[in-house]
Amino acid sequence: MSTPSAGTPLVGQMMDMPLLVSSILQHAARHFGGTEIVSRRVEDNTLHRYTWLDCERRSKQLAQALARLGVERGQRVGTLAWNTFRHIEAYYGVSGSGAVVHMINPRLFCEQVNFIINDAEDRVVMFDVTFAGLVDTLAPQCPQVRHWIAMTDRSTMPEMKTPVLCYEDLLGFEDAPYEWPELDERSACGLCYTSGTTGHPKGALYTHRSNVLHAMASAMPDGLGLSALNVIMPVVPMFHVNAWGIPYSGALVGAKLVLPGRALDGASLYELMETEKVTFAAGVPTVWLALLNHVEQAGARFSTLERTLVGGSALPPAMQTMFQDKYGVQAIHAWGMTEMSPLGTVCKLSATLAARTLEEQQHSLRKQGHALFGVDMKIVDDKGESLPWDGVAFGDLHVRGLWVIDRYFNHDESPLKDGWFPTGDVATIDADGYMQITDRSKDVVKSGGEWISSIDVENIAIAHPDVAEAACIAARHAKWAERPLLVIVRKPGGKVTRDEILRFYEGKVAKWWIPDEVVFVEEIPHTATGKVLKLKLRDRFADYLVEHAAAAQ
Repeated sequence: MSTPSAGTPLVGQMMDMPLLVSSILQHAARHFGGTEIVSRRVEDNTLHRYTWLDCERRSKQLAQALARLGVERGQRVGTLAWNTFRHIEAYYGVSGSGAVVHMINPRLFCEQVNFIINDAEDRVVMFDVTFAGLVDTLAPQCPQVRHWIAMTDRSTMPEMKTPVLCYEDLLGFEDAPYEWPELDERSACGLCYTSGTTGHPKGALYTHRSNVLHAMASAMPDGLGLSALNVIMPVVPMFHVNAWGIPYSGALVGAKLVLPGRALDGASLYELMETEKVTFAAGVPTVWLALLNHVEQAGARFSTLERTLVGGSALPPAMQTMFQDKYGVQAIHAWGMTEMSPLGTVCKLSATLAARTLEEQQHSLRKQGHALFGVDMKIVDDKGESLPWDGVAFGDLHVRGLWVIDRYFNHDESPLKDGWFPTGDVATIDADGYMQITDRSKDVVKSGGEWISSIDVENIAIAHPDVAEAACIAARHAKWAERPLLVIVRKPGGKVTRDEILRFYEGKVAKWWIPDEVVFVEEIPHTATGKVLKLKLRDRFADYLVEHAAAAQ
């Protein structure tokens, strides 16, 4: 072989193997084949057990069944399903065959689900039996769907108006050997839509390459810190941004998975955690609030749970303190977006921070955290100029990286600005590189030209022992244009008053940050992904302060 001339790039001599989602499952089955996947059945709440080896075998059967139904590479296969073993099979069987698995959020409005299925041009939709009624409503409006498949066996097939196929029957027809095809790693493998709180939901189309790189980075010690020693429970739904990638990263490290199905109440989650000896769980704050309330009322303890990952919305410091100080469970803050596959930052101590005082450590751990390798970020002002990383300056957060979208599915125009994705969040970044979300750009309170962080206002309220949940919104004000209005749900038996809440802020924030008024409600609305739906609160209470002032005159 001739030696390249000076200045000619020297080509490396390493194997060239594509990064494919199927290779993750193949690794789990080959090297951790006996490790369990435990799943609560949707049909009857009993537990189903099998192994990663079983999962790969059945995922291959599903790939063959879809091919028999005429599904071709690149075509979309939708799922309306909870966190179960069959949904895991869909993740791998669909993508591994070269088709695109499209996880549909059933908590969205029916009109949005209908739009999503039609926009994605799903050819097949697989669904859990709990969504049979929804499918009967959707089917006449989704003519491009050729087959609807009930993810169950023949004995529990639902009675429906829509002609449907039985998942287990389809798999039962397939017993021939099957090899995962070698695909282009940049080909599409998964599709997930945003929650659509403003306008129609938009699709993020992931590649095999991006999903594998995301799984590898998220499993790292300064990511989720996953290993084969873990028993992992993804409480975050698999229809919400790939369950934060855990079906992939969990398989990558060969961990035991525990899937809760549709039983997401505090008592059911606690029972499953204890029975299956869960060590790591991931979910949104509203889920952990229900779990902590159950544990507190039952006088129970966690015998194996070591860590919880909290994302979707800000982790209240009071919840973090309760997890860690009362129950000895590390509560880890993380941040990301559908457009980021989703992980962008995870908040863990660096060696520099670990050498500081406990108070300084706790202050840092309440931020959204440090960027994972594969993600870069910056904050910019209204003119797009970069702002300093001093923990004080705050601006619009922009990101770029190996698993960040370039454009939305079926959209020609790219949302990028100079190669960066604008997240819609307002944030600070400190000198150690730790990012903190101060607000969504649409939620920040702009009082007399100054910005007030609704998240900081909410976190103080939630620290009150009688407050179960709180939301701070911008309400119109005659003098200052906007002022913070606090909406609160009391804990059962809580009797805290308006004046007590307002006094609770004294000495904790600048006086002009203290809310003008407090409104007590029975329930705060949430989005389909568990975030507080501030749009509805603003619609309801936008004129509260103006009307309150007029009534007082």
